[in-house]
Amino acid sequence: MIRGRRAGTPMSDVKARTPHGEVNLDQLAGIQPGMAAIMKQVGDRFTQTYYAAKGGNWKLAAYHLNQLRAQFKIALVTRPKYADDLGAYDNEYLQPIFKAVHDQSWAEFEAAFNKGEAGSDLYHDKRGLPHIRYLLPEDPPSNLYLGPPEKFKRGSAGKSE
Repeated sequence: MIRGRRAGTPMSDVKARTPHGEVNLDQLAGIQPGMAAIMKQVGDRFTQTYYAAKGGNWKLAAYHLNQLRAQFKIALVTRPKYADDLGAYDNEYLQPIFKAVHDQSWAEFEAAFNKGEAGSDLYHDKRGLPHIRYLLPEDPPSNLYLGPPEKFKRGSAGKSE
């Protein structure tokens, strides 16, 4: 039950107050992120997962993989027509990556990650989007330390050594 809602009141008439005014549920629904915004986050997290694992920072790899999955959960709510594909991709491609991260096995991780890249192509093709292809950047993200946490040392300029 929504506070202040009377029986029979259309949901589009239900208002939420913000410091800047009121919005209704239709307005809130209209500003939810689309798949392009969600997939941008997914791609970034996929990249960060790869480089964290490659650097031996398995906890960071797990963190980014969990954040990638959180983006899938958002998509399940805001874009339910993709639910079956997201679930299948998670089961077929993300689960093996999770296992490799848990096992801290670079060889297992790299093989699973490469399959995940190919799987991304399959799902983009299925949705009529053959022009969308994830590419792992040649260089790791420069704004995070991706090596083992115990080897991190902050340099004088804020960079790790």
